[in-house]
Amino acid sequence: MGRIIAIANQKGGVGKTTTCINLGASLAATKRRVLVIDLDPQGNATVGSGVDKGSFEQSSYDMLLGHAPAEQVIVRAEQAGYDLVPTNGDLTAAEVELMNSPQRERRLREALAPVRERYEFILVDCPPSLNMLTLNALVAADSVMIPMQCEYYAMEGLSSLLNTIEQIRSTVNPQLQLEGLLRTMFDPRSNLSNDVSGQLILHFGNKVYRTSIPRNIRLAEAPSYGLPALAHDRASRGAVAYLALAGEILRRDEQPAATG
Repeated sequence: MGRIIAIANQKGGVGKTTTCINLGASLAATKRRVLVIDLDPQGNATVGSGVDKGSFEQSSYDMLLGHAPAEQVIVRAEQAGYDLVPTNGDLTAAEVELMNSPQRERRLREALAPVRERYEFILVDCPPSLNMLTLNALVAADSVMIPMQCEYYAMEGLSSLLNTIEQIRSTVNPQLQLEGLLRTMFDPRSNLSNDVSGQLILHFGNKVYRTSIPRNIRLAEAPSYGLPALAHDRASRGAVAYLALAGEILRRDEQPAATG
């Protein structure tokens, strides 16, 4: 049964979508069956996967509201190598409509149940806020991956997100775990980056991935071509870093006892 990983951080611009697309492509490159779910109304994961926002009739909005089953919404992101639940601006309305719906925080979990066994990894790109869409992702997920920049304000945001995860674990999703902390846009020449990185490792130990994602032009420009970095420039530092992250995740899965 597919493992569902929510990629979340209420702070914007930390690399959530970049991580979702590139980790998805890297896992797919290792022959894993991957589904990426775009749960951000901006639809950046959809466009970055090479799928035109006008090319599909049904989206994550229809899946969440029960208008269409997941199997009808899923499209193939051919160049990325994975399946995708796309989104567009319609998803903004789902936030309001879900507020008055029964079992509103469980909609994603229920929608994915029929297709979950088809995939080994299901990655959910969350919006940059702790709203009803993010709550749906956290209730559906087995674990949460938190991409974050190594800067001062990132630590404050991390504390808030960890409190939310703990609240969800104690109420609606007792299985929810911290998958790991991913240092993004990392510059080893920066004293601040190294100081914050050291604090993270001190407090979270092996929950901090050994792999860090560097600032990389090829990684930044790849979405404008509708491609993951792996398809845009396989030799780029960004593409190599996400391949390394995929390898680290797969090794952790093979050695659960070693990771606590």
